[in-house]
Amino acid sequence: MTATLATTARPAPLAVIYRDARLIAVAKPPGMLVHRTALARGETRFVMQTLRDQLGQHVYPVHRLDRPTGGILLFALDSEAAAALTRSFIEQQVTKRYLAVVRGWGPEAISIDAPLREEDGIRPKAEMPAQAALTHFRRLATAELPVAIDRYPQSRYSLMEARPETGRRHQIRRHLARCGHPIINDAKHGKGTHNRYFRDHLDCPHLLLSSVQLTLTHPFEGRRLTLEAAPDDHFSALLVRFGWQAHLTRNDAQWQTPGESMTPAEPSDALS
Repeated sequence: MTATLATTARPAPLAVIYRDARLIAVAKPPGMLVHRTALARGETRFVMQTLRDQLGQHVYPVHRLDRPTGGILLFALDSEAAAALTRSFIEQQVTKRYLAVVRGWGPEAISIDAPLREEDGIRPKAEMPAQAALTHFRRLATAELPVAIDRYPQSRYSLMEARPETGRRHQIRRHLARCGHPIINDAKHGKGTHNRYFRDHLDCPHLLLSSVQLTLTHPFEGRRLTLEAAPDDHFSALLVRFGWQAHLTRNDAQWQTPGESMTPAEPSDALS
């Protein structure tokens, strides 16, 4: 009788976007928790632990991304750097840029200045004080699908750029839902019929929100750092499928001039 030894596959390493002696930035996969929490029932893989094992040293988180959000996540490699970077985020000295795919044709440009109550999943919302929250949005491109997902014969979607000035929990998701354009696969604020269509027919199984750029001043060297990362494979493939591949990378012209619609019609609220 022979025994078969079970082998445990080593977790895939995190993609490193930038690294120096004091800090490191990685691409966080959507759906992955940054660290262990009370909500981590059954989870076995976390960004902090994976990165620590990958580098063979401790890492210090300096900001956060919600579990379903993918993209750039910055860590310090020592406590002094952690304090300096955390201060940069608190003092709003870091510019953050996200891409999101939303339902309907979103506004060409809008700033949502709406306080939000913290959502920690433990305390009742009524006990949580509302905190200032400001996000700037710009529509980059639109698409119209000849599919009756909802009550209309066509279905419309937008690629939105989000620049949050504050860092409240679920801020971008809640602000987009507030203006009537929830992010695709946002189970709480979106609509199930659209979410299911993207999962079942467009190979998009997760929230279509990704942190694609961080710009900050290096706390010890004084130089400006611009960290960039394309969205994950599912998100990027959708951008190509919708003809939005120009927005996989950014330049100043794209920020100044939103992308053109895939259809000649002007956006309206009728299908949003």
